[in-house]
Amino acid sequence: MSRNYKFHDQERPYFVTFSIIRWMDVFTRREYKEILLDSFKYCIANKGLQLYAWVIMSNHVHLIIGTKDKPMQDILRDIKRHTSKALVKAINENMQESRRDWMLWFFEREGKINPNNEQYQFWQQGNHPIELWSNDVMDQKLDYIHNNPVTAGWVDEPEHYLYSSARDYAGNKGLIDIILI
Repeated sequence: MSRNYKFHDQERPYFVTFSIIRWMDVFTRREYKEILLDSFKYCIANKGLQLYAWVIMSNHVHLIIGTKDKPMQDILRDIKRHTSKALVKAINENMQESRRDWMLWFFEREGKINPNNEQYQFWQQGNHPIELWSNDVMDQKLDYIHNNPVTAGWVDEPEHYLYSSARDYAGNKGLIDIILI
């Protein structure tokens, strides 16, 4: 991994992205997004995750995070490990999932390619953390996160998208308790 893609200063917030393998659109169902939300909430309550901003798109997640306890790379590793297993299980058990067999086949195929996996690979390797070293950089990443659903054409205003912290920044209550920056 490049030196540019590591957490160097645990005292600073970071912008991170993690994506589903091959950019597969998995987060098209509410129950799959809720698994991610539950994991974020657990890590906030139990692992010292400080969540400043977030968005769940159909095939990737953007966060601005910090920590007050465990190293950020450990928290993200745990989130990705837990959610990959929980999401594969949810997809496998969802009889309404029309793409279930294809997705499971794909996750298993990708898992066999990477020796770091037990069986499946859900997330791409890496998080590409970017240290937010100035207010300008922080504002740019915050705007990028919140405008992702607008750019995708899903909503007209960032705060209209349910699975984002844009609601909190617009003065409303979002789905997760975050720390405003």
